[in-house]
Amino acid sequence: MIDPRIHTPAAQRNREPILAVLRRVLPPSGLVLEVASGSGEHAVHFAQALPGLVLQPSDPDASRRASIDAWTAQSGLANIRPALALDATAHEWPITVADAVLCFNMIHIAPWQAAIGLMRGAAEVLGQGKKLVLYGPYRRNGAHTAPSNAAFDESLRERDPAWGIRDLEAVAERAAEAGFGPPTIEQMPVNNLCVIFTRV
Repeated sequence: MIDPRIHTPAAQRNREPILAVLRRVLPPSGLVLEVASGSGEHAVHFAQALPGLVLQPSDPDASRRASIDAWTAQSGLANIRPALALDATAHEWPITVADAVLCFNMIHIAPWQAAIGLMRGAAEVLGQGKKLVLYGPYRRNGAHTAPSNAAFDESLRERDPAWGIRDLEAVAERAAEAGFGPPTIEQMPVNNLCVIFTRV
């Protein structure tokens, strides 16, 4: 039998720094929706470390959902739900209420419409005071924050012209239009940022 689990080295490297932020900003209990969960390794790690929360992973790709569910099954954790088919650009999401929304390393590996859809959809499922937590590389004030990010951006655009590292200011503007306040920004390893928006 083929193992459907996908192994992502980056998820292994960044999960502890992200978890440190989540411990501070997430509520002690409730339902946390992860958009574009990818392999599912993050969801399992966070569910294990934050047992008061229920993780709802999601991904538009069927092979990724299979990986998520396989990682979940292996973990034996009861606080992870089966992965949902969720496209951030869809006007209706398959979940209507959440206590927080997470999205890591998606908006630069997707068309800009995915970022716009993420803000709109997250605003719809989150109540006042609830958090949207993003992680990944961003441009600031129109410039890359490191030469490695500039090279990564170039490689992304070569793969797909619709992809690319986004301007943090443009992301914050879209978030404000959707109903979020100004972001809290935390510097992360390897020139990444955690960007935390609060629903107003």
